[in-house]
Amino acid sequence: MKATYLNTKLNDPVYGFIQINDPLIFKIINHRYFQRLRRIKQMGLSELVFPSATHTRFQHAIGTMHLMQKAVSSLREKDVDISSKEEQGLLIASLLHDIGHGPFSHSTEYFLFQHTSHEVISTKIVDLLNIEFDGKLSTALAIMSGKYHRPFMHQLVSSQIDVDRLDYLRRDSFFTGIAQANIDVYRIISMMNVHQEQLVFDVKGLHTMEKFLLDRRFMYLQVYYHKTNFVAESLLQKILTRSREIQVQNNFLDRNCSLYDFLLEESNLKEIPIELLNQYLRLDDSDILQSLKLWSHHVDRLLSMMCTNLLNRKFPSIELSQFPFAKTSIEREIEKLKPWQQTSETSNYFVYSGEIGTLTYKTDDNQVKILDEDGTIHELTDLVKYLGYKDFSSYQYKYYLCYPKKINS
Repeated sequence: MKATYLNTKLNDPVYGFIQINDPLIFKIINHRYFQRLRRIKQMGLSELVFPSATHTRFQHAIGTMHLMQKAVSSLREKDVDISSKEEQGLLIASLLHDIGHGPFSHSTEYFLFQHTSHEVISTKIVDLLNIEFDGKLSTALAIMSGKYHRPFMHQLVSSQIDVDRLDYLRRDSFFTGIAQANIDVYRIISMMNVHQEQLVFDVKGLHTMEKFLLDRRFMYLQVYYHKTNFVAESLLQKILTRSREIQVQNNFLDRNCSLYDFLLEESNLKEIPIELLNQYLRLDDSDILQSLKLWSHHVDRLLSMMCTNLLNRKFPSIELSQFPFAKTSIEREIEKLKPWQQTSETSNYFVYSGEIGTLTYKTDDNQVKILDEDGTIHELTDLVKYLGYKDFSSYQYKYYLCYPKKINS
C-alpha cells in the first residue's frame, strides 16, 4: 500500500508526539535513504556498556527536526522573519544532517570512505535527493553547507549549541539512563534569538546553557569515551583493518558481499563515484554483524579471534593515564605475545596505544553569543569565565594502552 500524508504524528519516547505537517518531509522520511537510518544505531557499540542504548539514527533525526520546529516557533514569537520556504529548508536540513552515517555510526567513520567525514557524505546524499525531488531541497542544502545568506539558519543546524546537539545529548542520556545529562532543551530553545542575522541567546538563559556545556563534557567523559565503549570500537576498527589486509592480499570475499568494494586497497578518494555511494546507501549495522559472524570462522586466526571476541564481548584490557605510556611498557606487553608467535606486523592488533581528546568549548570566532537586556552582545566566555581556561577551551587528552588479557593458542 502506498504511504499517504495525513498530518502524521510519531510517538517519541523522549518528547511525546511529533507532528509531520509537510507532505515533502513525509516523502523524505519514507524514502529508502532515510529509512536506512532505522538500521543504524545512534551510539554505535555503546549498548555493550549501556544495554538500553539501542536507539537509532532515525529516532535522532526525527527528534532533531522536532526541536527545529520548536526553534522556528520560538523565533517567530520574537518577530524573527522566517518564511515558509525557509522553515521547510530548516526542517529538512535538521532531518537530513546525519543521513551520511555508516554502520554503527562513528565506529566505522573514516574507514569505508577514507578521510571523508559523515558530514561530507551527508551533503552528497542530499544532493542525490535534491535531484530526485526536482530541486526542492536546494534551500536545505544551502543551509547545511553554510552558504545560505542568513547565517543563523546554519547555526541552528550546526554550531556549539544547535538542535543536533540538543537532541543527541537529551536522547543519549535518556537511553543510557544517565540522569545527570537530562538537559532542558525547551528552555534553551526558548532563549534563542537573532541579532544581525546571527544566532544569539538571551542572557536570562545563561546558566541553562552553562549546564548544557558541562553536561556535554560529562557525557563525553563518562559515556562516549567510556573505556569499555572505546575498546569495543577500537576492536571493530582493528577487525576491518585486518579484513582489508586479507582482501588486498587474497581477495577472499565474494564479489556479491556488501563490503567487497569497501575493503579494496585504501585510497584517498577526492570524489566518491556514484556507484560506490549507492552501495554505501545499502549498508547498515546488519552487514557488519553478518561479516563478524562469518569471519569468526575464517582461516586467518587473527581475524577469527578478534571477531569471536567482539561478538562474545571479550575485550582487551585497557589502561588510561594522564601521560603517554612509556615505550618500555608497550614493549613489555608485546613480549608476552611471543608464545603465540606474533610477528611485528600483527602484534599491533593486540598491543596498541594512543590518545583520546575531549574539548568542552571553542573560544574561536564561532563562540556562543549572549544578548543582554540592553541589547549588548557578549561572548559566552566573558560571562562564564572558566570556559576560557585551558581545561575547557583546549583539547584535554587521556592516553590509553590496550593489550590482551590472555591469548588462546
